[in-house]
Amino acid sequence: METATTQQQRWQRRKEARPQEILDAAYTVFTEKGFASARMDDIAKAAGVTKGTVYLYFDSKETVFKALVAGAFGERLEMISGLVNGFDGSCADLLRNVLRVLGLFVATSDRVGLPKIVIGEIGQFPELARFYRHEVIGRGMKLWEAILKRGIARGEFRDVPIDHAIRLCVAPVLLAAIWRTTFAQFDDKPYDIEGLIDTHVDMLLRGLLKEPA
Repeated sequence: METATTQQQRWQRRKEARPQEILDAAYTVFTEKGFASARMDDIAKAAGVTKGTVYLYFDSKETVFKALVAGAFGERLEMISGLVNGFDGSCADLLRNVLRVLGLFVATSDRVGLPKIVIGEIGQFPELARFYRHEVIGRGMKLWEAILKRGIARGEFRDVPIDHAIRLCVAPVLLAAIWRTTFAQFDDKPYDIEGLIDTHVDMLLRGLLKEPA
């Protein structure tokens, strides 16, 4: 028989899990309806809670979306930052490792559709795009800048235009994310994102390295 203490513990675990359950439901709603058409009522219904419960944790659907972005990309950016700062090997290996981490995220994450939502809603909700540009793209670009500048300073990479090189590093990753969430459903077979990343790394390093491997 369940005791009062056990019931309280189970309720506490349920309460702690509820924000994530709401975010999971919100992602489904945003993906299916689009951000503009989604309502807090829709999110509450998908999460199996009342709208009042949703408002206990998030004061607007914009706040919900920002929490989704922070949860999906914040921890990964911190992990990549730690990898960049603590890596002792060659800059080529560092670049290869970072791109493979990003490729794995694109291939497996259930949040990979967030960039597509931002692109689709930028006209009506420029603040969302501004937030994404600062919190995800901006932080990511600083990490790529650090990798490229380190390679140039060590004499491993050619002295290339950093602003352009950063975007070339990440462009195929964004393409893979959009492909997976838009066109993959029409492919005869699943697209080989891992193969795309490996090919990208090979071609990128042939352009960056002073002595291409």
